[in-house]
Amino acid sequence: MHESRENYLETIFILNKRNGKVRSIDIAKELGFSKPSVSRAVGLLKSSGYLDVLDDGSIILNEVGLKKAQSIYERHEVLTLFCVKILGLPHDIAEKDACKMEHIISDELFNAIKKFINL
Repeated sequence: MHESRENYLETIFILNKRNGKVRSIDIAKELGFSKPSVSRAVGLLKSSGYLDVLDDGSIILNEVGLKKAQSIYERHEVLTLFCVKILGLPHDIAEKDACKMEHIISDELFNAIKKFINL
């Protein structure tokens, strides 16, 4: 899966946790993207089987999308924690770098990092 699609899934997951309901405009505001760009991405994620759009415009992750989003979110959180607690980076830098790393590291490296920090 492309990094941009993973970022959309993670954003939908976070917005749902925060607000309970997610619409395209919420995603656009959160990511700083145009509504047409978000609508296109949502359409691709829907056709790929990761989410559903309800009649009222609400966007919900289905079982497959939720599982993928939770995995991405976990990587983000663990990598941020690793960068802050183990490497001593400031939180804002750790957050930005974790967002990049979460998409490219192997499952083996991620699991080794989790084991190293006892998660």
